[in-house]
Amino acid sequence: MAKNNIPRVPVREQAPEVRAANFEEVSYGYGLDEAKQEASRCLNCRRPRCVEQCPVSIRIPDFIMKVKDGDMESAAQIIAQDSLLPSICGRVCPQESQCEGACVLGVKGEPVSIGKLERFVGDWELEYGLEEHMEITPNGHKVAVVGSGPAGLTCAADLAKLGYKVTVFEALHKLGGVLQYGIPEFRLPKERVVAREVEKVKRLGVEFETDIIVGRTVTVDSLMDDEGYEAVFIGSGAGLPKFMGIPGENLNGVVSANEFLTRNNLMKAYDEESDTPVFVGRRTAVVGGGNVAMDAVRTAKRLGAEACIVYRRSEEELPARVEEVHHAREEGIEFMMLTNPTEILGDETGWVRGLRCVRMELGKPDESGRRSPKVIEGSEFDLDCEMVVMSLGTSPNPLIANTTAGLQTTRWGGIIADDAGITTRKGVFAGGDAVTGAATVILAMGAGRAAAKAIDEYLRSK
Repeated sequence: MAKNNIPRVPVREQAPEVRAANFEEVSYGYGLDEAKQEASRCLNCRRPRCVEQCPVSIRIPDFIMKVKDGDMESAAQIIAQDSLLPSICGRVCPQESQCEGACVLGVKGEPVSIGKLERFVGDWELEYGLEEHMEITPNGHKVAVVGSGPAGLTCAADLAKLGYKVTVFEALHKLGGVLQYGIPEFRLPKERVVAREVEKVKRLGVEFETDIIVGRTVTVDSLMDDEGYEAVFIGSGAGLPKFMGIPGENLNGVVSANEFLTRNNLMKAYDEESDTPVFVGRRTAVVGGGNVAMDAVRTAKRLGAEACIVYRRSEEELPARVEEVHHAREEGIEFMMLTNPTEILGDETGWVRGLRCVRMELGKPDESGRRSPKVIEGSEFDLDCEMVVMSLGTSPNPLIANTTAGLQTTRWGGIIADDAGITTRKGVFAGGDAVTGAATVILAMGAGRAAAKAIDEYLRSK
């Protein structure tokens, strides 16, 4: 049988009716035999388009061939040359639109399950360890990194490998940025995966300082002028939530998806013994259609609420990953498509009692190529709910830019930087969501890698 006729190996998962009531990881991942079988489907192309589409250029066919041979240590070493976060990326990256989307097997069949194989290798490394072969020679230069999310971690790791003394400043009390506060436990386990991946960066000599709000506790200027850092990388993400500006948004029971997920992740509100429980009410409506919206609505379901998605376009326009939408539907999430809120209704005590909406229809494509939704006259109706979660995207917090001399931003708050992360302030670099707005983990990692290279070139030129 030709390789491209071998069916893709399915991944075992918790049953929908079981997982919808717990916060344990949905996917069990591959076992050894399953991983080897899936790896055997790879054609090991001479010109691997999957590598070209990976933002950090992991040598994908090379590590997959090692998996096929059962040589997990070599597979892990190959991935480690370009990424220290394989267990994370294998779980949350949109492989279907990147590496797997470029796989030649996907032209007439199913692409190789690159993400699940990366996760398998990453989990193997976390379980059994990887012998350290790298010798790092300190070069005497100091670099500060703002933010311990995927961009900051990647930049810090690459610089540490080159001999730089790197300190990462994190505003929260736990490390990982959006990996820690923005993605639910059932998609990305925090202690078993995130904390252990961060530990690999620490082993390179990178130092971390938590509870440091750059722009308040310290500033970029003071780091460079007073503390001797020769360059600063800003990877602070995009944590400023957006709202619709409709009546009723100040009612009790209206929160951003950021606040909702942060409370659940960092404060463990899903734990019955937690001191910071989160209210979801009898029914929760999540406004939005991206991955964060899927995370929020599935979290509300697990906390005991009837949960629904309210989205103004059709399902074909949903920006969320197909896998996440599929999982949400399996878990009983209701999707109210072509529906747009116009007002949040409150009761006499100031709490949410409902969501006033209108029906929509799709018109001509807008500037992005997506069909613009239009209101259907006379279609107004009220949706019964006790909590509304706004998941409309985020923008960078302006605090750092406003307290850094010479740092220019776009009109929506993103730091202006080129593809190498070079900003308008000499010695200051930026990348990831702080520049682009909310994007993916792997794109942030790619930006961190590009900035590390540019920082190295800048300091060498000095």
